[in-house]
Amino acid sequence: MTLKRLLAALLLLPALAFADAPPPPPIAAKSWLLYDITSAQAIANANQHERVEPASLTKLMTAYLAFSALKQKTLRPDEVVPVSERAWKAPGSRMFLDPKKPVKVEELLHGMITQSGNDACIALAEAIAGSEDAFAQMMNREAQRLGMKDTNFVNASGLPDPQHYTTAYDLGLLAAALIRDFPEYYPLYSLREYRYNNITQPNRNRLLWLDPNVDGMKTGYTENAGFCMVASAKRGPRRLLSVVLGADSDNARAQESLKLLNYGFQYYDSVKLYSKDEAVSTLEVWKGSASRLKAGFLSDFYVSVPRGLAGQLKAELVSLQPLVAPIGFGEKVGTVRVILQNKLLGEYPVVALENVAIAGFFGRAWDSMRLWFK
Repeated sequence: MTLKRLLAALLLLPALAFADAPPPPPIAAKSWLLYDITSAQAIANANQHERVEPASLTKLMTAYLAFSALKQKTLRPDEVVPVSERAWKAPGSRMFLDPKKPVKVEELLHGMITQSGNDACIALAEAIAGSEDAFAQMMNREAQRLGMKDTNFVNASGLPDPQHYTTAYDLGLLAAALIRDFPEYYPLYSLREYRYNNITQPNRNRLLWLDPNVDGMKTGYTENAGFCMVASAKRGPRRLLSVVLGADSDNARAQESLKLLNYGFQYYDSVKLYSKDEAVSTLEVWKGSASRLKAGFLSDFYVSVPRGLAGQLKAELVSLQPLVAPIGFGEKVGTVRVILQNKLLGEYPVVALENVAIAGFFGRAWDSMRLWFK
């Protein structure tokens, strides 16, 4: 198991308040979240577990499954897809598909992401799963795999339904996973406009014009959901993600998102505690061909802290003793507890950086006796 998957269960840890950090700005939205993708850690949030209608933010999951199909080569960018009557008659925002004109998958991706076309979502769903209902089942399976425990999808576009809901927390998980798992497709979210069927439509993400650091992601609106936005920005090596749900206007969702992103960049740092493959410690191994193994992280390990407090960070390793061979590379062998100002910032899994095979008969017998006395 990779560190990325081990950390999936720890994403969006509860944000902590610190004496030296200014509070987040007031955000005019029903629920919101500020998340540091570099460290896989929440910086601040409000009502992040409150169930809401996701509107067109649903299309993040539709895109995730489409990107998965492309990666698995069950779908091709140049593949021509027929336009069903159901897709053609989709209500709400559209890319204006023509049932008499087959469309390429790559065109549907642009229509879904830049133009927020509900017709594009249905056409993609039918191409991937055969029907939108079957696709919704795929969406829910993927949501559970990603840890989105308070989410349920019934369609691919985000059209209102009482059983179609999510939370700011779950949308943060989804958006972070999309950026992390499909970096080759994420640039699609930075396009400001797209032309199809002789109709040019702009991206509804105003931040693409307001802040050069913002390079995605998605907006949404229904009467019940209000104005919603997931936005991501990168400054230097740091990438932050904001989720704003239930704002009062198109302008408000953009401004509130910008306030969150600026707050995170201005008042917090992403601090690298350990480098990829760096041994955090060597741990004792029982009944193995080696008596000790190196333990650490499979990618650079960061934490988010208020600016100026990096020097106060403390880390302690808790080993899963006794560690009994065989132990495989990437297997969890302990936990690093990160502490700041006497508060637990988080607990993070540490994995084996090498394989340790099982010892021979006499080595196992000797360690069995030692363990018995221990």
